[in-house]
Amino acid sequence: MSKFFLLYLAPVSAIDQMMANSNPEQRKAGMDAWMAWMKKNEKALVDMGAPLGKTKRVTAAGVASVRNEVTGYTIVEAESHDAAAAMLVGNPHLNMPGAYIDVLAVTPIPGM
Repeated sequence: MSKFFLLYLAPVSAIDQMMANSNPEQRKAGMDAWMAWMKKNEKALVDMGAPLGKTKRVTAAGVASVRNEVTGYTIVEAESHDAAAAMLVGNPHLNMPGAYIDVLAVTPIPGM
Protein backbone atom coordinates (compact mmCIF):
# COMPACT_ATOMS: atom_id res chain seq x y z
CA MET A 1 0.00 0.00 0.00
CA SER A 2 1.17 3.51 -0.78
CA LYS A 3 0.19 6.80 0.81
CA PHE A 4 -1.44 9.64 -1.09
CA PHE A 5 -1.97 13.25 -0.04
CA LEU A 6 -5.34 14.60 -1.19
CA LEU A 7 -5.39 18.35 -1.57
CA TYR A 8 -8.83 19.95 -1.89
CA LEU A 9 -8.93 23.14 -3.95
CA ALA A 10 -11.58 25.57 -5.22
CA PRO A 11 -11.65 29.06 -6.70
CA VAL A 12 -11.46 31.77 -4.03
CA SER A 13 -14.71 33.25 -5.39
CA ALA A 14 -16.51 29.90 -4.89
CA ILE A 15 -15.17 29.63 -1.34
CA ASP A 16 -16.36 33.18 -0.57
CA GLN A 17 -19.78 32.48 -2.07
CA MET A 18 -20.19 29.26 -0.09
CA MET A 19 -19.21 30.97 3.17
CA ALA A 20 -21.54 33.92 2.58
CA ASN A 21 -24.57 32.08 1.23
CA SER A 22 -24.80 28.79 3.11
CA ASN A 23 -27.39 28.32 5.83
CA PRO A 24 -27.30 25.86 8.75
CA GLU A 25 -29.28 23.22 6.83
CA GLN A 26 -26.88 23.39 3.87
CA ARG A 27 -23.86 23.18 6.18
CA LYS A 28 -25.37 20.12 7.93
CA ALA A 29 -26.13 18.46 4.58
CA GLY A 30 -22.54 19.13 3.50
CA MET A 31 -21.15 17.66 6.72
CA ASP A 32 -23.43 14.62 6.41
CA ALA A 33 -22.11 14.04 2.87
CA TRP A 34 -18.53 14.26 4.16
CA MET A 35 -19.25 11.82 6.98
CA ALA A 36 -20.77 9.36 4.48
CA TRP A 37 -17.71 9.65 2.22
CA MET A 38 -15.36 9.10 5.17
CA LYS A 39 -17.37 6.07 6.36
CA LYS A 40 -17.29 4.57 2.85
CA ASN A 41 -13.49 5.01 2.69
CA GLU A 42 -12.60 4.53 6.38
CA LYS A 43 -10.22 1.62 5.74
CA ALA A 44 -8.12 3.82 3.44
CA LEU A 45 -7.97 6.87 5.74
CA VAL A 46 -4.57 7.43 7.33
CA ASP A 47 -5.40 11.00 8.38
CA MET A 48 -8.91 12.26 7.65
CA GLY A 49 -7.42 15.73 7.51
CA ALA A 50 -9.21 18.98 8.10
CA PRO A 51 -10.26 22.21 6.47
CA LEU A 52 -7.39 24.66 6.11
CA GLY A 53 -7.59 28.33 7.01
CA LYS A 54 -5.59 31.50 6.64
CA THR A 55 -2.25 31.28 4.84
CA LYS A 56 1.15 32.81 5.48
CA ARG A 57 3.57 32.65 2.55
CA VAL A 58 7.26 32.67 3.40
CA THR A 59 9.73 33.67 0.70
CA ALA A 60 13.29 34.97 0.67
CA ALA A 61 11.73 38.44 0.73
CA GLY A 62 9.78 37.79 3.94
CA VAL A 63 6.39 36.70 5.20
CA ALA A 64 3.03 37.78 3.77
CA SER A 65 -0.62 36.92 4.31
CA VAL A 66 -2.09 35.49 1.11
CA ARG A 67 -5.23 33.78 -0.19
CA ASN A 68 -5.12 30.66 -2.29
CA GLU A 69 -7.42 27.91 -3.54
CA VAL A 70 -6.45 25.32 -0.93
CA THR A 71 -9.39 24.35 1.30
CA GLY A 72 -8.28 21.14 3.05
CA TYR A 73 -6.42 17.85 2.95
CA THR A 74 -6.71 14.11 3.63
CA ILE A 75 -4.10 11.33 3.61
CA VAL A 76 -5.12 7.89 2.34
CA GLU A 77 -3.53 4.54 1.59
CA ALA A 78 -4.29 2.78 -1.68
CA GLU A 79 -2.88 0.10 -3.95
CA SER A 80 -2.09 2.65 -6.68
CA HIS A 81 -2.33 6.29 -7.68
CA ASP A 82 -5.32 5.40 -9.87
CA ALA A 83 -7.03 3.61 -6.96
CA ALA A 84 -6.54 6.65 -4.73
CA ALA A 85 -8.03 8.91 -7.41
CA ALA A 86 -10.96 6.53 -7.98
CA MET A 87 -12.07 6.79 -4.35
CA LEU A 88 -12.68 10.51 -4.94
CA VAL A 89 -15.36 10.06 -7.58
CA GLY A 90 -18.46 11.63 -6.03
CA ASN A 91 -16.53 13.28 -3.19
CA PRO A 92 -18.65 16.07 -1.64
CA HIS A 93 -15.93 18.67 -2.24
CA LEU A 94 -16.66 18.41 -5.96
CA ASN A 95 -20.13 19.91 -5.41
CA MET A 96 -18.55 23.37 -5.07
CA PRO A 97 -18.39 25.18 -8.45
CA GLY A 98 -14.91 24.87 -9.95
CA ALA A 99 -13.66 22.59 -7.16
CA TYR A 100 -11.00 19.97 -7.79
CA ILE A 101 -8.84 17.53 -5.85
CA ASP A 102 -5.15 16.93 -6.48
CA VAL A 103 -3.94 13.43 -5.59
CA LEU A 104 -0.23 13.52 -4.75
CA ALA A 105 1.84 10.37 -4.25
CA VAL A 106 3.80 10.48 -1.01
CA THR A 107 7.31 9.38 -1.93
CA PRO A 108 9.25 7.88 0.96
CA ILE A 109 12.84 9.04 1.43
CA PRO A 110 15.16 6.01 1.38
CA GLY A 111 16.76 5.34 4.74
CA MET A 112 14.28 7.40 6.74
